[in-house]
Amino acid sequence: MDQLELLKQQWQAREQELPKLSFDEIYPMILKKSSSVVKWILIASVIEIAIWIGLNFIMPESSKTINQGMGLSRVFTLVNVIHYTIFAGFIYLFYRNYQAINSTDTIKELMRKILKTRRTVRYFVYYNIGTSILILIAVNIYYYFNKELLYELMKSTFTDGFAELDMATFTSVFFVSQIVVGILFIAFIAFIYYLVYGLMLRRLKRNYVELKKMEV
Repeated sequence: MDQLELLKQQWQAREQELPKLSFDEIYPMILKKSSSVVKWILIASVIEIAIWIGLNFIMPESSKTINQGMGLSRVFTLVNVIHYTIFAGFIYLFYRNYQAINSTDTIKELMRKILKTRRTVRYFVYYNIGTSILILIAVNIYYYFNKELLYELMKSTFTDGFAELDMATFTSVFFVSQIVVGILFIAFIAFIYYLVYGLMLRRLKRNYVELKKMEV
């Protein structure tokens, strides 16, 4: 008998000595872990909306002045109302998903709810990233078609930096900066979502795979 076969036999013997967990022991563990993950998804979304609302209160006065001068204050207010209403709708869905996972679920029901939660989180992430991209594009298009007014407002608001720039230089510097900052901002948001929500989605996927094995 070669060494490999001997190692296989030793491993099989050890496996037989290990305690076997029954369905009644494994299922509650997966249920509890799934419920915990969905709860943290809910908590993360509440923290996120609180951060976004908080950022609105600490926005520099110079930015508010420029938005008002460009006629965007009311537009941004309307966009924020719509955005936070939809955001709150997602939080409600996360809460419903959390409440739906309970100890009376069968394997199929729990699997279905895990898939539903994963789908809701994906829509949530796509919505937030997509909305950010659309707003950045729309605002910069508006800025471009009203660049003369923007130039005058920037000169009067930031007297030190923009007074010496001519219109052509300002246009080039401003919009290149907007593109670079916008790309970095979207990449940062996507990275945070990948770390936070991506981690929780992967945990739910592992639970789903385990349930799938139990179903078979």
